Amino acid sequence: MSKETIILLYGGRSAEREVSVLSAESVMRAVNYEKFLVKTYFIAQNGDFIKTQEFTATPSADEKLMTNNTIIPSQVVRPSDIYEENAVVFPVLHGPMGEDGSIQGFLEVLRLPYVGTNVLSSSVAMDKITTKHVLASEGIPQVAFETVIEGEDVEAKICAVEANLTYPVFVKPANMGSSVGISKAENQAELRAAIELAFRYDSRLLVEQGVNAREIEVGLLGNADVKTTLPGEVVKDVAFYDYDAKYIDNKITMAIPAAISSEIAEQMRTYAAAAFRAIGGCGLSRCDFFLTEEGEIFLNELNTMPGFTQWSMYPLLWDNMGLTYPDLIETLVSLAKETFVKREQHLI
Repeated sequence: MSKETIILLYGGRSAEREVSVLSAESVMRAVNYEKFLVKTYFIAQNGDFIKTQEFTATPSADEKLMTNNTIIPSQVVRPSDIYEENAVVFPVLHGPMGEDGSIQGFLEVLRLPYVGTNVLSSSVAMDKITTKHVLASEGIPQVAFETVIEGEDVEAKICAVEANLTYPVFVKPANMGSSVGISKAENQAELRAAIELAFRYDSRLLVEQGVNAREIEVGLLGNADVKTTLPGEVVKDVAFYDYDAKYIDNKITMAIPAAISSEIAEQMRTYAAAAFRAIGGCGLSRCDFFLTEEGEIFLNELNTMPGFTQWSMYPLLWDNMGLTYPDLIETLVSLAKETFVKREQHLI
């Protein structure tokens, strides 16, 4: 039986490009090479597409993918050159220009099946402010928030934050993930600094009420038939779960399943599935919740391309449900092909 081709797209132009490399290296080692072969393409920070390694068997432990520090200019290709008939793309890309619908639209123009959510659901989930409005329409509980949009009166917005929220607050770029550009503010001076930092990454900012809460996550998998995992908990060794704590210092551990009541777990799974459907999700996502000491549940965000490193929550959640990493990849490829066929059929 001939093998199917997985085209692994990684890197990207966002500030989360290093996370993408780590995720891609984990995926390339987890693939079942009895069924698939893998072709990799690196998207450089400047946007160039570069043809990199091909794998027909599990790579050695010391095999590394190309990064922005090891680019071979002669291997640059036209973006459309990634096209291959009957191949499925796995865009292991995080953040803007990868998780926001842009690469998804490009792949749809090329008529390539791809793993993950479609153009609309990717862009909706990427924008934290838009996500808030969509989830509010479904009655899904969220923490109180204010927005700051470039061009608005920042002083008036600071007054609104102080009138409607209480310190500490968290300031986030609307279109960034993996805690990039996010700051905790305990007072007005820190709030001003946090707004200035966040504006480096986006022109739309979210200011959220800080809550003393545990961070609980639920994995989602499926198209029309959405499946959820038992929740897992992020156990932090630092006060604020920032980018370095997540990916550089690795100052977190995970409790899977989370030590919570079955009633809370079921409620979170229900909210997660409802949120996924509300944004028109397909393929996969990870839904992140806050759980307060009083038992309040707040949906924090949906990640449509969660980390796929060997220590990432999403594959570990599914492993706990009995779906191994290689089988998870195979399921995602199958879901991608199913979505592609339906999308093509709708073009009548």
